[in-house]
Amino acid sequence: MVRVVLAGRLVAAVASVALLGGAVVGCGSGSAGGSGSGSASGGAGVVVRTSPIADRLAELPARVDGARIVVGSPDAPRTAEVLVDPMCGHCATFEEAGGETLLKLATAGQVKIEYLLASFLDGGGGGGGGGRSGSVKAVNALRASVDAGKFAEYHAAVFASQPKGKYTDELLLKVADAVPGLRGAAFDGAVREQKYAGWVADAEKGFEATGAQGTPMVRVEGKPVGARDGSMFDAGAFAETLKGVGIGGS
Repeated sequence: MVRVVLAGRLVAAVASVALLGGAVVGCGSGSAGGSGSGSASGGAGVVVRTSPIADRLAELPARVDGARIVVGSPDAPRTAEVLVDPMCGHCATFEEAGGETLLKLATAGQVKIEYLLASFLDGGGGGGGGGRSGSVKAVNALRASVDAGKFAEYHAAVFASQPKGKYTDELLLKVADAVPGLRGAAFDGAVREQKYAGWVADAEKGFEATGAQGTPMVRVEGKPVGARDGSMFDAGAFAETLKGVGIGGS
């Protein structure tokens, strides 16, 4: 299993923002930049990482539902909504902790996860900004991975391999190399040609429609969980938080 340290990965605070009334550390939708001030670009200085549960994620089904990507069994008894931007440093921290906890529960059939993939860190509304961070490129690639049946595994790898500079086609394809069966003419073409640019814009609008002012955020029945107490950034603590809203446990 590949799990190596991302060189220079920056997961320090970007901004303290109010997320639907809960003051937490996160990336605000008014931010103009990504996870930090590093000058690296493309794949420079980046070591690709995969999830420690990549083998389990490979078995998770994913489908597109409007502007969302739904992961897990349609018959799962509960639903959790996850709002993230690929270049948000705090989202990368969440995905490694609380996000992995949710995915483990999804593999056990206890929850399905609805991802709303934002791209506000590229600047400009509707996901069509100036491309300063590459969030739009990353969300486009994530959408393409659904077609290949590799979304959950690739999603985890993209966040684990978050660059200091920005996501580029080169980097996104390099990350895809670590996901068996993902690379191919269809996926590579979708990445390089921005095949899902329209869907990326719809996903950003879907994020904005929630009223959230930043990321990461997890909502269950429309209410944020794990934000006020910061438990979403700790795998064990978040598992307990989820039990409190009826997800997981015996």
